[in-house]
Amino acid sequence: MSTAGRAEGKLWLGHPRQLARLFSIEAWERFAAYGMRALLVLYLSYHFLIGAEANSLVGAYFSLAYMTPLIGGWLADRYLGSKRSVKCGAILMALGYFLLCFGGEPAKPYVTIDGARYDVTESHGGSLMHPRAKTQTILRDGEILRIRGLLDGSVDLVTHDGAVAQTVPQARFHADGERSQFHLLLMLVGLSFTAVGNGFFKPNISTIVGTLYPPDDRRRDAGFTIFYWGINIGSIGSQLLCPIVVDWFGWWAGFMVVGVGMLISYLVLTFDGGQLAGYGEPPQGQGANRTIAILLASLMAVALLAFMFANVMHTSEATVGTGLAGYFWALPLLAKLLFLTFLLAVFGLPLWALRSGTRMEAQMMLAAIILIVFNIAFWTLSEQAATSLILFAERNTTLTLFGVSVSAAQMQNVNPISIILFAPLLGWLWLKLARRGWEPSIQLKFGIALILVGISFLLLAASGSFANGQYRVSVWWLVLSYFLGALAELCISPVGLSMITKLAMARLVGVMMGVWFLSMSVADYIAGAIAEAAATPTIGGQVLNPQLSLQNYLHSFMIGGLWTVAAGVLLIAISPLLKRLMHGVA
Repeated sequence: MSTAGRAEGKLWLGHPRQLARLFSIEAWERFAAYGMRALLVLYLSYHFLIGAEANSLVGAYFSLAYMTPLIGGWLADRYLGSKRSVKCGAILMALGYFLLCFGGEPAKPYVTIDGARYDVTESHGGSLMHPRAKTQTILRDGEILRIRGLLDGSVDLVTHDGAVAQTVPQARFHADGERSQFHLLLMLVGLSFTAVGNGFFKPNISTIVGTLYPPDDRRRDAGFTIFYWGINIGSIGSQLLCPIVVDWFGWWAGFMVVGVGMLISYLVLTFDGGQLAGYGEPPQGQGANRTIAILLASLMAVALLAFMFANVMHTSEATVGTGLAGYFWALPLLAKLLFLTFLLAVFGLPLWALRSGTRMEAQMMLAAIILIVFNIAFWTLSEQAATSLILFAERNTTLTLFGVSVSAAQMQNVNPISIILFAPLLGWLWLKLARRGWEPSIQLKFGIALILVGISFLLLAASGSFANGQYRVSVWWLVLSYFLGALAELCISPVGLSMITKLAMARLVGVMMGVWFLSMSVADYIAGAIAEAAATPTIGGQVLNPQLSLQNYLHSFMIGGLWTVAAGVLLIAISPLLKRLMHGVA
């Protein structure tokens, strides 16, 4: 933080001009990240034909992508410095995205009935991003039988004249895909490179933004809001472009686009014209350059993460034991590591601050930890956008806006477009209210965010009453939900980044930024598990019964919305306690 408060020279939108450079770097990195995010669950579902487990795998990926910043922040604080860490992360992420280009041949669907395997023949309509299976059949004893899903999860096997040859209970029917294990492993390794690279990039680019402002500079929240605006500019371009490229050229081309975007982010940072000189430099007195050793350790971490991804995919719900202890030991290795690490950080960091710092510093750290815990509730619901909301859009909405067909992935652009439109207004509003002494406190902004995102999902849950005969609701319900979610995100995400730089002890800013992202890691894992529970059986990525799919998603949205609104109300209720712990930080 030593560079904060230096002579600023020229300003950019009333802020240090270095913010513009960091804005561009983050925009291109988010172009890559959100492009991949828009494709990932559909890629796993339609190319690799991974069923409900695709949701858990996506949740595990984003969980690890937000867990690794805890280590990346520490390495930056101790050895690399923020700027060099961001460069390392950009290189690793670009490599991961390019590895995702190699997916091999599409998996071939099959079903198992009473232990016997049958290959599935599909007649398709649509495109790679919009597959529409008209019929799905198997050949049994010389007879072609069409598969028809039922509301209770069982399936009918229907003859050519419409007669039901057999009704197979859900427990005796299993759908899967025959896929290349080599290309599956290559995909997991690509995800691992990206997750490790994100650990270097994510916490440290935000830390550099924090160093642009003196500790008491009231522009800090507005600056982080503008920075957050860059995130969403990048995401709009990729979420619009990548689905189109996939339909034109194939899945590989979509991942190629995001890899190129990541390389541009690296180049913008590397050739900065000296604008960032003196910002995010390595700590003084560290001696020899340890970058090479850290990169080698990162390659070992890639192998470990790939193993964890494979473990998540192969952990069966049937192994879940009884009681809390039995459930915990049945969890994948990632879940055990994640929850134990988060508990250690939540209890350990405030105690460490109490021993090594002042009482005021310890209380401020405790306030930050409490807000970080509530951050889990927000992102558990919000991160359904990467799994449940994409699949809900694909399977149970009309996907037509103003008479134009759009893809489920492109629908996610409603969120960043809303943020771009309202982030400057909200940043201006915070400054305007701050001058009058009326700006809501950090904890009130968090509470508002929780209530808004909860309401956004409650509205989706109410949409089922207006479903058409194909069990699809108007896409405008999804638009409204994304819009409210964007407003909620503006009240918590940029404010949270700013909050960490305000409340954390100076020598622990990077670590606390990592803990902030660790809370999002916990949320992403839980979000993936919830999305898997809400999923319905599929064959070749197609749901067997759209009515069952609609019911499951709406029930999940209702429960999640109610719990999140309740969390927001609780946070507002304890706001006076947090105000005392924060010692005037607002």
